Amino acid sequence: MTKRVLVSGITGQDGGYLAEYLLEQGYEVIGMVRRTSTINFERIQHIQDKICIVQGDLLDQVSLIDILREHRPDEVYNLAAQSFVPTSFKQPVLTGEFTALGVTRMLEAIRIVNPQIRFYQASSSEMFGKVQQVPQTEKTPFYPRSPYGVAKLYGHWITVNYRESYNMFTVSGILFNHESPRRGLEFVTHKVTYHAAKIALGLADKLPLGNLDSQRDWGWAPDYVRAMHLMLQQDHPEDYVIATGRTHSVRRLCEVAFGCVDLDWQRYVYVNPNDLRPADVDLLIGDASKARKVLGWEPSVTFEEMIERMVQADLAALKKAHHL
Repeated sequence: MTKRVLVSGITGQDGGYLAEYLLEQGYEVIGMVRRTSTINFERIQHIQDKICIVQGDLLDQVSLIDILREHRPDEVYNLAAQSFVPTSFKQPVLTGEFTALGVTRMLEAIRIVNPQIRFYQASSSEMFGKVQQVPQTEKTPFYPRSPYGVAKLYGHWITVNYRESYNMFTVSGILFNHESPRRGLEFVTHKVTYHAAKIALGLADKLPLGNLDSQRDWGWAPDYVRAMHLMLQQDHPEDYVIATGRTHSVRRLCEVAFGCVDLDWQRYVYVNPNDLRPADVDLLIGDASKARKVLGWEPSVTFEEMIERMVQADLAALKKAHHL
């Protein structure tokens, strides 16, 4: 029997890579998208004919129940969320509806339709926020510093609650930052690599950024979706931190990205006060030793290799778009 899987947020960076990976594993993939006037299938265009696209919404409980009843998935990966931290400060209630209560709606739909479905929740290192311990493990206390982090924390704990209350196979992957050429341009990693490429091609001359001292544990997105799948293949449902165990500042990110095109980043990058957050997270670095031990998971791409790949992809895309 072919295993069937439902992926919410399939048009996002992780959704696209996860769908690719699951197709390679022989799964039948159902991708859930919200009904909007413009749906961007760019990240899954190359595999779109191999995926069953269905319309559903984390704000609409009935749509989730209907999808589960019709398609009967064995596994559900909940990747859909309002996931951009700065937007969460501007739209905190909407962020809570999608990123917190949306998880509950999906879990409740699973409980009603088939509690045997295995469920993966995309938790986030932003839940650690004002870190209480370095590095962060599965046992580190949470202290979120944004409406996004707070909403993700609700989603995380409601996943634990359904596991313990209803004996369901529900897990949370506490994923640290993970990037790729498919990352949205609003995220700082892609913003930096894209501008480095633009400036190198003479298409821009400045890059405004926020806090250059902010430090993150950045990994390669395709590595991280592999970990999601591994979590649902275990005998017992448990939560895992997925991270590289190395941290880099935004300043170092600029240095590496601009170095890929032989430019001195300091000539082009400046701090824009409008890009500073009301409350920021200073240092995130994860300890993925549990994932290494139990799942056999390890990252395969270094920070420098990842940035190089992103810069090269941006250069190629810009050259094509501008006929250079």
